[in-house]
Amino acid sequence: MKVLLTNDDGISARGLHAMRRSLLEVPGIELAVIAPDSNRSATARSITTRHPLWVEQVEFGDGTSGYATDGTPVDCVRFAALGLVEFQPELIVSGINHGSNLGDDITYSGTVAAALEGAVLGIPAIAVSQQSDRRQLDFREEGEFHFDEVAAFVARIVEELDEVPIPEGTLLNVNAPAGDAKGARVCRLGKRIYRDRLELAEEEGGRRRYRIYGDDPSYHEEEGTDFAAIADGCIAVTPLHFDLTADRAIDELAAFDLDRLLAPAAREVE
Repeated sequence: MKVLLTNDDGISARGLHAMRRSLLEVPGIELAVIAPDSNRSATARSITTRHPLWVEQVEFGDGTSGYATDGTPVDCVRFAALGLVEFQPELIVSGINHGSNLGDDITYSGTVAAALEGAVLGIPAIAVSQQSDRRQLDFREEGEFHFDEVAAFVARIVEELDEVPIPEGTLLNVNAPAGDAKGARVCRLGKRIYRDRLELAEEEGGRRRYRIYGDDPSYHEEEGTDFAAIADGCIAVTPLHFDLTADRAIDELAAFDLDRLLAPAAREVE
């Protein structure tokens, strides 16, 4: 099994190396690591198009090495697919992220974005995130993280990948709770409640500096969601795909005469 490991917290992140060590214990694994050279949290599916990308080989101190780049998590996946490493990945593992990626958070997450790129390329993928003991969002990075349990859990998924049903074009979004997990649940995405507010941080020379993100968010309490699984102390496993088409809206919109909008608007004459 040829596996690419990446993340959005950077090549030195503890979560990445916890996952790397667990994957290296899986029999038959051929592992490549390509990760950003520094933190790229909340970069979502951004890519680098305005300038060439630097790449540096990094030694990990245990006889293995990887590549660090000044690109984004999605760039890291593209590097592998385009030939930076000696094989084409058969699986992408992204993480372990320092903080949860639940519900609407996934639309901002660089961790999930790297896995989504795998889905776009037709490569099975797993995004992995660990809640801190303070239960913060991924970009807060506050509190302590304990990665060993979820690293071992994901390594078992990889080891038994032929038995785990991951449909084509789908990724698994895995979130682990703080503390020992009481089990693992398959669940749907929940709904995040953000509490962001506009706060003036400083004012200087006619410029204003604002803080608009970061207040502690909440979520809608619904059974069957990833939030509910984490609240119950379970690992949440959510299958995701990239088809964003609102199928239920197609018939309703098709009934509207869009061709009419090609003609100039009729103006009433007073």
